[in-house]
Amino acid sequence: MPDGDQTASDVGVKWWHRWFRTPGELRDLGVVGINMRNARFLLPNNPRRLYRLVDDKLQTKALAEAEGLSVPETFAVIRTPHDASRIERILDKRYSFVIKPSRGSGGKGVLVIDEREGDLFIKPSGAVLTRDEIRHHVSNILAGLFSLGGQRDCALVEYRVRPAKLLTDLSYQGAPDIRCVMLHGYPVMAMLRAATKESDGRANLHQGALGIGIDIATGVTVRAVHHGKPVTKHPDTGVDLIGIQMPEWNKILDIAVTCQEMTGLGYLGVDLMIDEEIG
Repeated sequence: MPDGDQTASDVGVKWWHRWFRTPGELRDLGVVGINMRNARFLLPNNPRRLYRLVDDKLQTKALAEAEGLSVPETFAVIRTPHDASRIERILDKRYSFVIKPSRGSGGKGVLVIDEREGDLFIKPSGAVLTRDEIRHHVSNILAGLFSLGGQRDCALVEYRVRPAKLLTDLSYQGAPDIRCVMLHGYPVMAMLRAATKESDGRANLHQGALGIGIDIATGVTVRAVHHGKPVTKHPDTGVDLIGIQMPEWNKILDIAVTCQEMTGLGYLGVDLMIDEEIG
């Protein structure tokens, strides 16, 4: 209830301003929406002819390898239905791997396999898939179900990164990654994306992963959100998310700068992972 000279309408205004902001207020707070990001940063700084270098994971990996950067090993590239029909041979003796569309986005179509029991493949969530189900998933990738523009695609079978112990503690049965947003060679913001049970081992916010903000100057985590709401602990493990120092932070920033330089793009999001064994 209002007190003193405070009216009900005053209370209503304060409630409204607690949860909503006008576009002008958001700009004053430094919040950049997707439309403004595209209009002011992405489109003016990124020539269309260079999009192919980052829209196709095969091309991006080739660029990175040419620069001497480490990328997850590609076990196989499945391009045709005939290749998909040979999935048993392709996955022979593979107990942990990732299958993803080459031209996918937003984490769609990424299948993470954590372990294997005979002809059964187990996801980080504990869900079990058969060979036929994996073959069906690969066929959907080839048909363009997850690709940019719905165009036909190819499927990559890759090494599954085993994240460094510190980062494993912040994620639920999945490999977290670090996204650095680059503008003309400078890192302007960064976050750690950590998997949850909901995201099924995938470090993608659209699939239910956590976004954990990182201070650019120090590499220490400062804030975290889940489905747009602030959190301080992991929803599945209860682990604290704030005040964690990222390992080898300066090296991470150097790699992000190299990634931007190799593409020629002025505005770029660089995704990096730290493997427990190979770094």
